[in-house]
Amino acid sequence: MGEIAQHHTVGVTQIISGGPEGDVAYHLRVSEGDASFGAGPADPEDVKMEQDWQTAVDVATGELNAQEAFIGGRIRLFGDQQKLLESQPVFGALDAVFASVRNRTDYR
Repeated sequence: MGEIAQHHTVGVTQIISGGPEGDVAYHLRVSEGDASFGAGPADPEDVKMEQDWQTAVDVATGELNAQEAFIGGRIRLFGDQQKLLESQPVFGALDAVFASVRNRTDYR
């Protein structure tokens, strides 16, 4: 991940509405070879994604393809879409990291 993060800088805020704990916001920040996650919006924020709880669960469990969710308007995207596209290698690397987290998560 460090090698990929050396070549990309991006701040992404994710907002999930209507979940069991209400609305939540968290962020991913990649810069200077490091990736970090935390509560609240990214600072600086390049991209913001909003979706409801059911969409987030469907994408996380593989019931819905993320690209289809974007096309269908279930995930709304704001900000620098080009920066998001350029950062795809970051998300590919993180997908492998979070596979075990998804497998252990109870979405109730």
